Amino acid sequence: MKITEKDFGQGYHLITLENKNKLVLSVSDLGARIVRLKTNDQELVLGFDTAEEYIEKDPYIGASIGRTAGRIENGRFSLNGKTYQLATDPKTGHNLHGGSPGFELKKWSYVILNGENEASVIFTTTSPDGEHGFPGTLDVEVRYTLTQDNIWRVTTRGISDQDTLFNPTNHVYFNLTGDASQTIDQHELWLNSEAYAPLRADSIPIGVKENTARNAFDFQTPKKLASVFASDLDQKELVDGIDHPFFLKESGLDKEAARLTSPDKKIQVDIATDASSMVIFTANFGPETPEMRGRKLAHHGGITFETQTAPGAERFSAFGSIHLKAGTAFETVTEFKIKTREE
Repeated sequence: MKITEKDFGQGYHLITLENKNKLVLSVSDLGARIVRLKTNDQELVLGFDTAEEYIEKDPYIGASIGRTAGRIENGRFSLNGKTYQLATDPKTGHNLHGGSPGFELKKWSYVILNGENEASVIFTTTSPDGEHGFPGTLDVEVRYTLTQDNIWRVTTRGISDQDTLFNPTNHVYFNLTGDASQTIDQHELWLNSEAYAPLRADSIPIGVKENTARNAFDFQTPKKLASVFASDLDQKELVDGIDHPFFLKESGLDKEAARLTSPDKKIQVDIATDASSMVIFTANFGPETPEMRGRKLAHHGGITFETQTAPGAERFSAFGSIHLKAGTAFETVTEFKIKTREE
């Protein structure tokens, strides 16, 4: 497989993998992030051209997220009978994505593995004991793999020397038009999910699983995202789109979790994961969006599939567990299969 490395600015690197089908994956040691995913020279994900732009405009786009994806209410949780206070966002009073700066702004070490059928970039970092208030020294590995049969695989591992919380994800945004100034309204979405987590006004889950049957968040039959944006569902109105955890009916790499199809039906992304849920976020940024590769990012200009345990699991046992026991290795895998159809 073809592999190149180049300077990404600010002391960071850009590593590009290209398979025999000319599917191109570019990743960086700034935040162990995905920067590009291209097929036949068409860009499929949002991103910037330099490390500096990520740092200044939006460090979460495409990045590895942790220690804990999503919000922890008041930055407080209890573990083994002890209460921990985490760093909080001054605007909300909650902990977001494990605290800032988090995984998204770390400079990760990396090695490259090249094989006949696939190639990988393996990023590693250590989050020290007490970082943003979390207990335990946490060693993390994020492995990005590109296969010859057009799969981009994300494998995340972690191990801590103390009991702690760990709920990582990847914050890639897809826009299959290749143009960040175009909305995702005409993208078609299918989800293997019949329940989601409603939110409070401050985006904290209320702690229940609500059935999506016959409401705007029901994607069990494929439909265009425009229908969601046009709906009057109160949870859509709350965030001006989608920014919610969806609970998967089935997990596993042999189970399809989600499917995103481009407006012209020429590109399809099939997603499989061993995670129990995914946070769907439709880039509800409003008018104040950054310029991206020469174009102004549209409101609703991208969509995430943040595979993880649902945020709030530290309080709501029905959501799952994000308790990582000392000395026990954690691993989660998500695969994105890129399918293209010619004229």
